[in-house]
Amino acid sequence: MKIGFIQLNPKFGEIENNVEKAISYIENANADLIVLPELFNTGYLFLNFKEALELAEKVPDGYTTKKLIDIAKKTRTFIVAGIAELYENKVYNSAVIVGPNGYIGTYRKAHLFYKEKEIFTPGNTGFKVFDIGEAKIGVIICFDWCFPEAARILALKGADIICHPANLVLPYAQKVMLARSIENRVYTITANRIGTESRGGMTLNFTGMSQITSPKMELLVQASKDKEEVDVINVDISLARNKWITKLNHVFKDRRIDLYAELI
Repeated sequence: MKIGFIQLNPKFGEIENNVEKAISYIENANADLIVLPELFNTGYLFLNFKEALELAEKVPDGYTTKKLIDIAKKTRTFIVAGIAELYENKVYNSAVIVGPNGYIGTYRKAHLFYKEKEIFTPGNTGFKVFDIGEAKIGVIICFDWCFPEAARILALKGADIICHPANLVLPYAQKVMLARSIENRVYTITANRIGTESRGGMTLNFTGMSQITSPKMELLVQASKDKEEVDVINVDISLARNKWITKLNHVFKDRRIDLYAELI
């Protein structure tokens, strides 16, 4: 299966231009599954809720989701893309999942980062797994990386690949996703953005270095820190279904859930 990411530098508020650029990359990617960054269509640094409300779109009937569905059908590609979702006068930091047959589903970011808490409503979808035929995929968004419970739930539900749209500004996630891979024996795809956004007296520098990791904790490919890039590689999905670390150690069967009650 050919899986990959598109690392972008979206311009804040320029939805049509951002979407068209992403589509041009998807057309030439030759991937079965491609992941786009968090909020790839709007940019990240909203000044307030009102601004987010004006730029957010309904799913699946909004402009961005419809355009993604069109290119997914044209190229026979499954796409995971981060957008600002409008729902009942709320705005969610969401990811839409579309494919050759149209809209598949939505994940809403569970763990909001920093001032996102002033803009977005915390996600309420839970952690879903989507069957796309060749593989089962789960989705987390950006700061969700910090919470191993999210990735573990997806893996327990059968995810072979964890798709990770991101707008990373801290230097930790790329390394942490290697741990998420080995502790769950899954592939991960982190699609990060690049560039700088300065608005309302705040400046954010995004770290790039989008990547794909393997169930064996291998860094299979990693992008640069500062260039738009498309990377697609061929992977063996069966490796994500082998949960044995040694002949005597299984990452799920060896769990001591009788000792984990304190977690909840």
